[in-house]
Parts: sequence; C-alpha cells; structure tokens
Amino acid sequence: MADTAQQNRPETPGSEPVGQELKKPLVSRRGGGDPGARGRTTIADGVVEKIAGLAARDVLGVNAMGSGLSRTFGAVRDRVPGAARSTVTRGVKAEVGEVQTALDLEIVVDYGVSIVEVAGAVRENVIAAVERMTGLEVVEVNIAVSDVKLPEEEEEEPEPRLQ
Repeated sequence: MADTAQQNRPETPGSEPVGQELKKPLVSRRGGGDPGARGRTTIADGVVEKIAGLAARDVLGVNAMGSGLSRTFGAVRDRVPGAARSTVTRGVKAEVGEVQTALDLEIVVDYGVSIVEVAGAVRENVIAAVERMTGLEVVEVNIAVSDVKLPEEEEEEPEPRLQ
C-alpha cells in the first residue's frame, strides 16, 4: 500500500523517490523527430562513378581508365563541340542501391608496377572515397586491367592527374 500511496502523491521538487528517472517534459518540434531524418536522399549512379573515377586516377601506377576502344571514342567525342562527356567516369560502372553500391573499374597500368598492389591501392582508395562522401556501403570493387602502358608508347591523351 505504501508504494501506491507514493505513486499517487503529487511530486514536489527535490522529493523524487530514489531510483526513478526524472520525467522530462515533452517538447513539441515542428515536423517531429530528427531534422536529418526527415526525407530521403538518393544518389545517382553517375555521382558514385565520378567519385570512384577520381579516386582511382589518384593512385600511382594507374595510367588511364577504360579500354583502348573507349579511350579512342572518348578522344573523338571530346573534339566534337557540345558532345563532350566527362572523362572522369570513363572505365567506371556503378550500381547504386538504397544503402549499398558495387563498382566495376577498367584500368590501364604503367609498365613495371605490381598490378596486384596497384589494384589493391585502387580498391582501398575508391572504397574510402565513396563511403566517406556518400555514406553508402561499398560491397565490391571489381577491377579489370585492360592494358599496360609501355614507356616507349606515345601518349594518346593526357589523363588528368590529381596530386
């Protein structure tokens, strides 16, 4: 009976029973809930492709992105006014879901570098950049090495290098 009597008494400041949490008054906010959770954010495949393309090109040993054919078509397309598409996404394909993404990269490496080490560094750099910038979980980064750039080969087109 003493417990029931305690619960029915009006509470006065400083007389809260020990072991019970203080009840906070409900604060009414417009819209309710966390402002960051109001709505949905979608990220286009092209956004993830650009991030991944820049991150992959930043790795030493990566000479270019894409196959020889796609680089040739890209060079022709870049010369046509109004038809130029960003070369940043060349050699990159992304499949973006609501919380995860998967990437396929096609790269050309410099002669003399360890392809395994370059591929590992590309994978790490791409995953870190995409996850940091988008919040998406990168489930896989598949890398296809389509060519090796030999030292005596002419430079087809200079690839932008970020340092």
